[in-house]
Amino acid sequence: MQGLLLWLLALGLAGSTPTPSVYDEGDAGTLGPWVGPEAARTPRQAGPRSFPGQPTANDSDTLVLTDSSKALLLGWVPTRLVPALYTLALGVGLPANALALWVLATRGPRLPATALLMNLAAADLLVGLALPPRLAYHLRGQRWPFGEGACRVATAALYGHMYASALLLAAISLDRYLALVHPLRARTLRGRRLAAGLCVSAWLGATALAAPLALQQQTFRLADSSHLLCHDALPLAAQTAHWRPVFICLAVLGCFLPLLLMALCHGATLYALAVGGWRHGHALRLTALVLASAGAFFMPSNMLLLLHYSDPSLGAWGDLYGFYMPSLAVSTLNSCVDPFLYYYASPEFRDKVRAQLCCWLPGASTASRGSREGGSPGIGTRSSSLP
Repeated sequence: MQGLLLWLLALGLAGSTPTPSVYDEGDAGTLGPWVGPEAARTPRQAGPRSFPGQPTANDSDTLVLTDSSKALLLGWVPTRLVPALYTLALGVGLPANALALWVLATRGPRLPATALLMNLAAADLLVGLALPPRLAYHLRGQRWPFGEGACRVATAALYGHMYASALLLAAISLDRYLALVHPLRARTLRGRRLAAGLCVSAWLGATALAAPLALQQQTFRLADSSHLLCHDALPLAAQTAHWRPVFICLAVLGCFLPLLLMALCHGATLYALAVGGWRHGHALRLTALVLASAGAFFMPSNMLLLLHYSDPSLGAWGDLYGFYMPSLAVSTLNSCVDPFLYYYASPEFRDKVRAQLCCWLPGASTASRGSREGGSPGIGTRSSSLP
């Protein structure tokens, strides 16, 4: 319902008269902040999370940016560093999550915890599959080659799958909390129905949060250049009316609330493990590492969103999006870390992976086959995930 209201509001704004440009049309390579006539400046105009742009007088699909915004948009960070981070996330996360999902689906026990882990692996896998279009865009020097519809779908898919991962991490932390802190109550609470409800809620929540990203135009040409931008520069009017509430909801509901739930559940779990003595030392360290990694990967980009909107004037945070782009790329690296914290950290899971690889790779040794046929302990609540 909220997405529908925002869409109707955006349609109303689309028919309004464009605001005259308050920017000079400088060269893309000019460095330093733009300085224009004082009379042409409009004080306290609302600024977006993307680079703020104004439509040109004769073409609403072409945006004019300040010289400083152009320098950040076309500099080495989005054209070199961001593609390198996306390549790392794609090269490590895609095979690691694909293999983990296959092993969980074919060799894992049919337990509620396994269903949660499979959904997390699927969400992280989809994050990797959403990266190639963005990678091509950045490698082409901020030139989107796939059209408006593909830009909307690619943007919604990237954000939706990332926030689905965050919501599923919170669901897994709740499941772990019940299993370790309330083991007796968990016998009645933890089950297929709860696991299915948590998974469905995470996917529906992520879909609702990402849906508004597909409701408005996101490809615009950069004035006096050959660059066709995808989501990186948007008109001020659309950003304040449509994108501002969208990204505040994404940051609060898709990141901060799940991280808060993770902190509470893992904090209680850490306390319960610490009371249990040093025999839980490995589980204690792993639980702390899971919480720290989630905060390190998701917090910076979402903090930049809220910081941007704390004072949305152009003079305050107009170019903050230049720092947001690499922080968003860093967030995708969480899909590389999750498999090694939730799956491959378990010796039993590693045994199952080796057995699966022996099935696929030619020339597998007889000993490896015998080990596989002999089997290893099932991927249960303790070994498949955290402690």
